[in-house]
Amino acid sequence: MNAESETDRDARKPPAGVAVVVIGYDDAAHVTDAVRSALAQGPAVREVVAVDDCSTDGSAGLLDRLAASEPRLRVIRRRANSGGCGTPRNTGLDAVTSPYVMFLDSDDILPPGAVDALLEAAEGAHAEVAGGLCVRRELPSGREVPWQAHLYALHSVVPHPARRPRLVHDTLCVNKLYRTGFLRAHGIRFPEGRFPYEDVVFTARVLAAAPRIALVPDRVYVWHVRRSAGRLSISLDRSGVENWRARTEACRQAYEVLLGAGQKELARAVRAKFLDHDLRMYVRELGLRDAAYRRAWWELTRAHLAEYDADDWARNPAAPGRLIGRVVLASPEPCDLPRLRELAARPARLCPPYARAADGTPVWSDALPVSLEPLRARPVRALPLAVDGELRPCARGTRLRLRLRLHELYGRVAQAGPESVEAEWLHRDDGGVVVRDTAVPLAPCPSGSEPAGTAGSEAVALAQGPEPAGRAGSRAVALARGAEPAGAVAVGPYARGVEPAGAAGTTGTAGTAGTAGTAGTVRGGAWSAEVAVDLAALSALGAGTWDLRLRIRFRDGVSRDVSAHALRGAGLLRRSAVPSVRHGVVLVQPYATHSGALALRVAPGVRGVLSVARARLRRLLH
Repeated sequence: MNAESETDRDARKPPAGVAVVVIGYDDAAHVTDAVRSALAQGPAVREVVAVDDCSTDGSAGLLDRLAASEPRLRVIRRRANSGGCGTPRNTGLDAVTSPYVMFLDSDDILPPGAVDALLEAAEGAHAEVAGGLCVRRELPSGREVPWQAHLYALHSVVPHPARRPRLVHDTLCVNKLYRTGFLRAHGIRFPEGRFPYEDVVFTARVLAAAPRIALVPDRVYVWHVRRSAGRLSISLDRSGVENWRARTEACRQAYEVLLGAGQKELARAVRAKFLDHDLRMYVRELGLRDAAYRRAWWELTRAHLAEYDADDWARNPAAPGRLIGRVVLASPEPCDLPRLRELAARPARLCPPYARAADGTPVWSDALPVSLEPLRARPVRALPLAVDGELRPCARGTRLRLRLRLHELYGRVAQAGPESVEAEWLHRDDGGVVVRDTAVPLAPCPSGSEPAGTAGSEAVALAQGPEPAGRAGSRAVALARGAEPAGAVAVGPYARGVEPAGAAGTTGTAGTAGTAGTAGTVRGGAWSAEVAVDLAALSALGAGTWDLRLRIRFRDGVSRDVSAHALRGAGLLRRSAVPSVRHGVVLVQPYATHSGALALRVAPGVRGVLSVARARLRRLLH
């Protein structure tokens, strides 16, 4: 027999080809870099289809000149601007002739080897879709943050999307390779026109068709985030409430697509992802908006969440996003914005005061008795623990003093037995640089003691009942402004164990949670520690920003990573000049991030002082 071996047949088969669809509009500064990154992938890229969405800045001319010397590049000019990303992507998809297709935005790039990694995975697994790791690169700093890294930790093959519901969290279309015939056979396209978050709906349509999916740990896409650009990308421009309206609509359509295809578990996962990711992200920013935005946002959110059913709320009921959603649904007007922002942080923090209903059930507040009962069953390593933090310079030397206060949470903290806390500082622009301090013991606080920076009844009122109509969050904004550096948003201080006049709360001792069965705010216990921060180590890299992370260890060996709520008050969150042997002087600025977490800016030496002065002058002039 002259049987032909499988190896011989494979050797004679033409190599699979990939088309890369690059879309752009008025992006002459970056579009050719994107196209070149696709062409540089090598022979696996059979064609690059660049779709210019009726640019007015000469982008199309640049592409034409590049195409004159590159036969794999084809330029398509749209006659009218579509207003979004979906239509030009569909135009490119219609034009490709290759077996596989990828999508690339004009201001991003494909890293070397991206196409080979995805193509090899798709071919080897006989998969209709292959996905890899996308990194968000903050510019101009160059800081890189992996996107949904846990999905791409290892090589894996998912025979059906329902086997990996977490896939709905990666809504990007650009870090994936698709079999062209699969998309066309199922009629999978992007929403047309100005439809922000079009990739959310596109991804749902892909998953609804139940493809076999290959996942690789390789970096396959670099998403450039230019927050200081004159024109923000559609997804980054969240200043108007229409952006939130578009996001909720995209999530609603994704749910309906998957439910209509019989993918009920994936549809549920879409709603869970909305609560855990989308809702928390926007709540962290809600205090930055004006009253009109907040009222409109609140109304839109309540309307969207009203579509959820009991099963949606019953799944992981103590998760921060679900608690936030239930508070929003329970109040007709915006309320408790600073406290909600803390709960939306990552990691989540549920700040005092801690209230109970008449039967002893933990509730959000006396004025808004949303049950927090699910917290009692949540493991301590996942509880939204609240730790207050304040930074003060030491009397002498180049060190700072970090005072920490861990709050009781309905008896769960005392039950777990907190023993020590370790502080670490992560460099904002280079997450690989970490300065750790030695773990120190946590000691019970004397009953009734309060750290500097706490407040009384106004803070309690702010953390509890709804704001009057038309004044949503106004006191929170007033507290947040103060004398903070430009761009920093501090939250108002919460009362630590201070009960409003007339509240029927009970006073617990250190390490206890108060008496169950009594309505009102629970005072509870607390634990404290003091950590010396090595300012010399923080300033060794020059001017920069450091984020504080804490690791609390309990007596059974369990640990919980948390961030610290930045306290405000006399002498807190104030810029200081600390003497330095190496630099002469180091400017230190503690501040609260958008989520209320404690962070630190450091500017060493004369150069650092001048850089701070220049930045301050620019803010004054603009």
